[in-house]
Amino acid sequence: MDSFIDRLHEAHNHCPECPSPKVISRFFDDILGILFPEHANEILRDRENLAKKFFQLREQLTSVLKKNEVLHKGDGQALAEAFFDRLEAEVFEKLHEDLQAMFEGDPAAKSKTEIIRCYPGFYAIAAYRIAHLLHVLGIGLIPRMITEYAHGKTGVDIHPGAKIGRFFCIDHATGIVIGETTRVGDRVKIYQGVTLGALSVNKEDADKKRHPTIEDDVVIYAGATILGGDTVIGKGSVVGGNVWLTKSIPPKSKIYYQTKIYDGASNLTDFYVLKSDA
Repeated sequence: MDSFIDRLHEAHNHCPECPSPKVISRFFDDILGILFPEHANEILRDRENLAKKFFQLREQLTSVLKKNEVLHKGDGQALAEAFFDRLEAEVFEKLHEDLQAMFEGDPAAKSKTEIIRCYPGFYAIAAYRIAHLLHVLGIGLIPRMITEYAHGKTGVDIHPGAKIGRFFCIDHATGIVIGETTRVGDRVKIYQGVTLGALSVNKEDADKKRHPTIEDDVVIYAGATILGGDTVIGKGSVVGGNVWLTKSIPPKSKIYYQTKIYDGASNLTDFYVLKSDA
């Protein structure tokens, strides 16, 4: 038992400084509540109280970054100020565009308020937008903690390093994976169960582009899997449900899964191409 305690003691002493997951998840939820009062624990109708909360969150991020310098190579206060200076243009405005895309793209959505309060896709995209801004500022680990927190709540796994364009829509938002080097254009819509992933690569290839590129105005239906860093889905294409792709397709393509049905009574085999009204 003493040797086990010694091993645990060594692990605790060699553990780098790291913010608690609870601190980071609370920070994210507070940021989201500031940006969208539909997510706030308390609606701040007084402007002075709203401004006070905003600056408290900035000071909180400053404190976390100063305490955990191993997570970045800059000045904690400067990084926190840069994050909040860019929050409006790079998170708030883009999330409103995403919200519009989701409202227009889902006939079941009765209001934007419903999407903000209820849709896991919006929550996951919000986590990604916030985490991505921290990522591009050169802050490590914290962005992953935010997206993994959202992953646990929504079933949507978006790496903060992915580059996702404007008016992004996720419908039904369960079982979606978007890898680190994925590139997604504008006005892209994806459904549940979609994987934008990597082919198996060696660890030394981790810094290479391993995930696909999805160009503008693409729709990817449920269960589709698109793999590989050289795979490009051309602008305006439609990828049908359950399709498996490891090769590029040209713009305005329509790719559908083809199923084979064997009729035991007639010993005939028929082929059906599953198509969407899209």
